[in-house]
Amino acid sequence: MNINIFLADDHVMFRQGIKLLLENERNITVVGESSNGREAVREVLKKKPDIVILDIFMPEMNGIDAADAIRQEHQHIKVIILTMNASQEHIFRAFKAGASAYLLKELAGEELIRAINAVYSGKRYICDSVSGTVIDDYIRCRGREEKGDYFEKLSRREREITQLISEGKSNREVAEILFLAPSTIATYRHRIMTKLMLKDYSELIRFSIKHGLITPG
Repeated sequence: MNINIFLADDHVMFRQGIKLLLENERNITVVGESSNGREAVREVLKKKPDIVILDIFMPEMNGIDAADAIRQEHQHIKVIILTMNASQEHIFRAFKAGASAYLLKELAGEELIRAINAVYSGKRYICDSVSGTVIDDYIRCRGREEKGDYFEKLSRREREITQLISEGKSNREVAEILFLAPSTIATYRHRIMTKLMLKDYSELIRFSIKHGLITPG
């Protein structure tokens, strides 16, 4: 049994450390890596690994939306979220997007190896430092959209555009990344601001930070 892994994390040193850890395992092969969420989706869909390990905070597309995009195309590719963020919102969103495991970076090591083997065998895995009831809570609440949760009102494309705009990209730059017309991005931008009931760019930035689309600073 050999498990093919793809790594996506924008911190190069951390990613290289995880790669060395995994390559010490006889049954694990790292088949690719990326520092960009959008690039990760593109490469994963080409290489079709058994498991992709994603950080949440990555440029151009966050790990949760990347997980969703990958799982929409290939249900057999399993996703492990490896992040520093332990908020319940992110955990719920990750499992809703199709992730099979959620781990904190501070525990990356033997627990990551256990998670990989568990996920490969078809199980879910969540690290011990996160409440053991989280998965049960997620399954119990699955499909029920919380009232007033504006983030859930956004489509994946709208979330992508929200993240790119919040990263400081102009309509033209976003259009080039997504292969759309600048006028289309302008329309999306107006729709997003209306859906979220936001008045200006600074409110959009605060919204994006709150929901983990970008990091502060």
